[in-house]
Amino acid sequence: MSTVRQTVMGAAVGVGVADTPEALSAFLNPGCAAALWRRQTPPSVQSWLNDLDPEDLPNGRVILPLGKLAETVGHLCDMSGLPTCPERDWLEADIALLAEVFSDLVSARYLRLRLDVVTSNACRKFHIDAITARLVCTYRGTGTQYGISRDGAEPQRVFTVQTGSPILLRGTRWPETPRSGLLHRSPPIEGTGETRLVLVLDPITDPDEAA
Repeated sequence: MSTVRQTVMGAAVGVGVADTPEALSAFLNPGCAAALWRRQTPPSVQSWLNDLDPEDLPNGRVILPLGKLAETVGHLCDMSGLPTCPERDWLEADIALLAEVFSDLVSARYLRLRLDVVTSNACRKFHIDAITARLVCTYRGTGTQYGISRDGAEPQRVFTVQTGSPILLRGTRWPETPRSGLLHRSPPIEGTGETRLVLVLDPITDPDEAA
């Protein structure tokens, strides 16, 4: 049977759908494999992001306390040469908001922040991460893809998260069994000319150990 791919405003069974950041608390409910904040980036910001030279997109990885995150994101934007404008202000504020919501939800004192500029088939195989939980938000390009697999094989029905919509995913270290079978991947884009800008947040218990 061929794989069916869908871009959806809803979600698969076992994935909570939120229309507000507060409703992402569904992620903590038993049997909730993931939670999706159904939203759209403001059109002016999305157009700005899509038109940026890929060389100007912020890129970096750092472990830090929540209180340092907004300042650090600003430094990453400066280092990439991202021009100062209202759209950049929105992006920085949104990353800080998502970090605050996520850290509150999973009670994280520290976060691993990644801003990845992706042009290849990185992580194209469906998998589950060896972490407790993760937030992923694709600001530019095709969103994260996911589906349910009962036997570890590629899901037969694949959902694509809308650009600008954050998704919270449980990892193998989430304290619940049995696992839901929800797998995810980065969409295969190599050779298409597409450039993605992806935010990834992971909770960190011991920053020295995780470094």
